Order: sequence, then C-alpha cells, then structure tokens
Amino acid sequence: MARSEKDEQPHEDQQPDREHQPDREVADEVGELVGRLTEHGGLEPAERRKLLGRLTGALRERSRQARDSGVGRGRWLAELFLGIAPRIPIRDLRTLSEHHHGLTGELLADDLVRTAQKATMTVGAIGGALAAAEFAAPPLLLSAPAQLVAETIVVAAIEVKLLAELHEVYGVRIEGNGSQRAAAFTASWARQRGIDPLAPSSVSLALGAATKTALRNRLMRTLGRHLTTLGPFLTGAVAGGALNRMATRKLGEAIRADLRGKLPPPPERDLLDP
Repeated sequence: MARSEKDEQPHEDQQPDREHQPDREVADEVGELVGRLTEHGGLEPAERRKLLGRLTGALRERSRQARDSGVGRGRWLAELFLGIAPRIPIRDLRTLSEHHHGLTGELLADDLVRTAQKATMTVGAIGGALAAAEFAAPPLLLSAPAQLVAETIVVAAIEVKLLAELHEVYGVRIEGNGSQRAAAFTASWARQRGIDPLAPSSVSLALGAATKTALRNRLMRTLGRHLTTLGPFLTGAVAGGALNRMATRKLGEAIRADLRGKLPPPPERDLLDP
C-alpha cells in the first residue's frame, strides 16, 4: 500500500527509481554472466576467466549494496541466486540428445554428469587460482571473498542445470512456467534430492520459508567449501577443482538414484529418428 501511495506522487518517486536503478543493472549483469557461464558448448579458458572476472566485479558491487542495506550474507546470497535461477539455460530431452551425440537414458545421464563435473572443476580451478593470487598479494586480499562468491554462484548454477536436465533424462517432467520450474529445481538442489512429480506441493512450496532457509544453508556450505581455495601458489587451484568435481559427482549420483523408478526413463534409442 505504501508503494502505491508513493507511485501517486510523481515528484517523489523519481529519486527512489534512480537509487534502485544501479542495483537492477548489477542484478541483470550477474544473471547474464551466469547464463553465459552455464550455457552449452563450453568456453575457451581465457573467455571463462574473463567472464568470471566480470562476475566477481559485479558481485563485489552487489555485496557492497547488500552491506549498506544491512542484509545478512546468507540471506543476500539466497535472494541473489533465486533471481539468477530463471536465467539458467535448461535443455529439453531432445536437445540434450542432440548435444550429446544421440545418447539417451543412462548413457546420456553419465555424459551429463561428466560434463558438469568438468565444468565445476574448471570453475573451481580458475577461482582457486585467483584466490591463491590474492593470498600471495596481501594488499588485494580483501577482494578474495567476492571471487569466492562468484565461484559459488556459478558452481551452484551448473549443478542446478545438471539436476534439472537429469529430470528430463529420467522422464520426470516438472510443470509450470520458467520461474516456477527454476524455483522448484533450486529447491531440489538445496535439499540434494530429486523432485517427486506426484507431490502437488513440490512446485507450489518451492519458494516457502523452509526452502529459502535450506537454500541459504546450502549456498553457505558451498561457499565455506570454497574457502579452502584461499591457499598460496597453486594449492587453491588444485583444491578448488578437486572439491568441486567430487561434490558435483556426489550430487549427480544422489539425484539419479532418487529419480530412478519415479517414472520410466526414455527408451535407449536415438531420439533423432522419426
């Protein structure tokens, strides 16, 4: 109601719009960068490093705004990711098969997990190397947390993408619009469990308080794991890549085990055949 009253006063609503515009611009930039870092096809190392660096800069600005507004890091991180989630590119089953040489069923799931492991390992290695560089240069150490947040966000996005696409592979179709499905998959990632398509509340409760708490806790645990990349020389890169690879593999195994039997997987055939 207060917002509507302000909207009725044209001389007073211009300043708030100007104040919030930079934050919206930063949020849009973060969403675009995460989308590019998680799209199919992979990126050259130099381009991935460049995009991750841009994401770090954008997140540094966003975190500064969050501190100024008094929002706690865990809450801010969860809200940020919920805003990013609809920008994560999720492929349907036919597109997945096309992108993975006609594979279907368990073979396609195997390939998706391997690809996601490689992606999170690469992000972890880049983020760890950047953090190690900051560790070796004390005057710049204050910028390291933003780098770790960037790595956490991208790794979480890659894993949400993997989880969503595994649902496609196993025939567990989640209904709803893009935002609803993104929220459901994000909630599933936070709990490290597959979605039960027969549970009517699986999508409708995806943005409930309990889900937001689970998401905040999961993101903070992921961020805490990445703190191990704050090591000198190449130890950060090695640790970051290895930890991400193991975590993504564990997630893939858990989701696949959870989805098997919910609905029959597609037949082992080439989906491109008429």
